[in-house]
Amino acid sequence: MKLFNLFKKTEKTGLDSTVESNEILENAQSSSGNEDIETALSLHPQWNLTQEQEYVFRFLANELEPLKPNQISLSGIDIDLEPANGSWLVKAFFRSSLDQAIAVGSIELLLIDEEGNTAASAEFDLNELGEIPARSARPWVFVFEKNDQLAEELPTENWKLAFNVHSMMPHQLELAPSWEEQLPAEQKEALAEVVAGLPKLKPREVNIAGFQIQKQEDGNIAASVFVRNGHSKQINIEKLPLELIDATGELVARGTFELNPALSVKANSTTPWTFIYPTELIKKDEPDFSRWTIRVPQDSTN
Repeated sequence: MKLFNLFKKTEKTGLDSTVESNEILENAQSSSGNEDIETALSLHPQWNLTQEQEYVFRFLANELEPLKPNQISLSGIDIDLEPANGSWLVKAFFRSSLDQAIAVGSIELLLIDEEGNTAASAEFDLNELGEIPARSARPWVFVFEKNDQLAEELPTENWKLAFNVHSMMPHQLELAPSWEEQLPAEQKEALAEVVAGLPKLKPREVNIAGFQIQKQEDGNIAASVFVRNGHSKQINIEKLPLELIDATGELVARGTFELNPALSVKANSTTPWTFIYPTELIKKDEPDFSRWTIRVPQDSTN
């Protein structure tokens, strides 16, 4: 079934979510003033509608509240469940009050329930909507698959679809206060360059990448890593099991690190940290660190 066939009801269950255009567009041309701006219905050029379907779209578009200048909005309509695979089909208008046509690339969208909790999140390539004309509202169906869903049940009333503007920001290095104080500027710049060259994280992905290892005079092993957070919110790590593998694929050390205070890694950022394995956790006397890996053990329940 074509997605536009899902638009049948003229009652909205969703609310509006609005951002300033410069929060998600690099080259948006701002206009002055504070007048109300009505947005006209704009249908995707590849949609072939019946007269009845077009009536539903026009009715829904006419009910939308006006925007202010330089705004982009997502106006929720309603949500259907796809029984075949459990996906949530979120219907909404993508709206723009700008005086020029726009196209938006990839951005994470959040489905937020009536209580303000994130019920689902996923990255969407909004280029699929096509070019959005000036002062227009384009209906679309945003599909949140089963693994995008963070809630047990789909929201039914007063939900909204929102832009995660943090996902538009470049991934960046964030130093813990102790590192910020101790590292000279040139080392901070070098770390930032390494972080910029790491592979892009998927939405909500968290991983660990080692970058320096040293066997200390007392026999302990210090492993410095990047803790990388692809979430749209800060994560706080209180306990972390880690195993150290050398170039031969053999286990060098394994242990669980208690972090007090917790290691905080901001949204869409990478924080370096050093984990020290004491001698009693070391399993191999002469490890080959020409290559090495540090990872959460596969049998970990954390």
